[in-house]
Amino acid sequence: MAKIVSFLRHNWPIIIILLLASFLRLFRISEYMEFLGDQGRDVVIIRDFLKNGNLFFIGPQTSIGNMYLGPWFYYFIAPSLLFANFSPVGPAVFIALLSVATVYLIYRFALTLFKNPFSAYLAAFFYAISPVVIKYSNFIWNPNVMPFFSLLLVYSLYHAFFNKRFNYLILASASFIMTLNSHYLAFALIPIIALCYFIFIVNNRNNKKTLKKLVKPTIIAIIIFILSLTPQVLFDIKHNGQNVNALVTFFTQRETTVSIKPYKALPLAFPLFDQINTRLIFGKNTQVAPYASIAFALLLLFTFFRLLAPTINQKRTIKITRSFIGYLLLLSWYAIAIIGLGLYKQHVYDHYFAFVFPAVFILLSITISTIYKYGILGKIIAFFIIISLTLLSALQNPLRYPPNRQLQTTRQITQSIIDSSDNQDFNFALLAKQNYDPGYKYFFYKNDSPLYEIREKLTNQLFVVCEPHPDIDCQPINHPEWAIAAFGWAKIDSEWEINGLKIYKLVHTQD
Repeated sequence: MAKIVSFLRHNWPIIIILLLASFLRLFRISEYMEFLGDQGRDVVIIRDFLKNGNLFFIGPQTSIGNMYLGPWFYYFIAPSLLFANFSPVGPAVFIALLSVATVYLIYRFALTLFKNPFSAYLAAFFYAISPVVIKYSNFIWNPNVMPFFSLLLVYSLYHAFFNKRFNYLILASASFIMTLNSHYLAFALIPIIALCYFIFIVNNRNNKKTLKKLVKPTIIAIIIFILSLTPQVLFDIKHNGQNVNALVTFFTQRETTVSIKPYKALPLAFPLFDQINTRLIFGKNTQVAPYASIAFALLLLFTFFRLLAPTINQKRTIKITRSFIGYLLLLSWYAIAIIGLGLYKQHVYDHYFAFVFPAVFILLSITISTIYKYGILGKIIAFFIIISLTLLSALQNPLRYPPNRQLQTTRQITQSIIDSSDNQDFNFALLAKQNYDPGYKYFFYKNDSPLYEIREKLTNQLFVVCEPHPDIDCQPINHPEWAIAAFGWAKIDSEWEINGLKIYKLVHTQD
């Protein structure tokens, strides 16, 4: 009992932060979680693996380029779907808990880098309450695991190279594999890996014994990474190099994809810096953000020189602290992310910079804690920043808004269709602007309903769900949608509505 009391007394701030993070991610998660086409696709594939033993050789398809990610995200998520008895809520809870673990890992990493509990608590706290981070923390989606594994990668690299614990390179390899399997923007982390190797080798170029110790863990890490590509290689062998060809095309035909000239990113550097800060730490407030981003940039520069603070001894040599090295690592992480995103020619969505989420919050916390050290005025300014950022995040907290209840609506609609089908075979079609049908099909499959693809069997009834949108025509008769057109001549037998979504039952009619 005394040990428990002592543990709570020494760790109560981070415990409270973790409880807060858990609440913001898990409260009514089944109602707030997103459940659209991508989520339906993932649980359909994972359920097929768990039920029928069909192994994954590729993962989710990317939004552009006709490429596929690796399969390890699916294997990583699969146990949570099984333990939840195939409820999609299970993987959502698992993602939420992984985000809570990210909060703790941010705290540990910040504490390791700067030996400053105040800045470590701040970094964890701001990550816990960030509206965008919360949004991407409570539903199954491959980009949602990027913050945890990218942070684990950098954390492992730090221990490997700056604490000379080279076995951490194996953990770094596994982390990079998972990050790359969640989104190909993980390639932007390769310069961080290369930078760590470069700095270490240069600093130890005269210490052959130390360099020799680095060789074996590096080889093991590379072998693990190469082995992780085996499923994708097998897939490409079977499909005539589909994934490799798509990847080559993406990087060689760059008119609308990426640029390979780093200087092209420079004009976009501050806009991207402002965008990331606005979305993550300024509560999406576009009025405050430009000025706040300028202030943040100046504080980063100020903290750089403050941490550099070289100690010049009688021999006039400069001693660089580990805190400064850690700060440089975080700055490099953020800068390389901005350059990588700046070379991308498409719109940059929030989840694209998920791999740099943790760095932003740790950098923010160390700048605030640096100000805090400057007397009463510094403390006043620091607390003003903390309170302001907290309020900005609180105003955009997802829990302030009604839940979307997408999962419940999808389940209700599929059940109503099953009931209306009279246990007879049926086809299904979806009319939607920002969704596609695997979410609905998952519950049809889960309930063993007699759903058939039109390509497999043309039945006597077609159920059409329409998700209203200004660009969507909700009249199914003579609609050009392939699944409806292929059904042939039809009439509306019945129609009804659930939570604003329209459902039509079409049956064949004579010419």
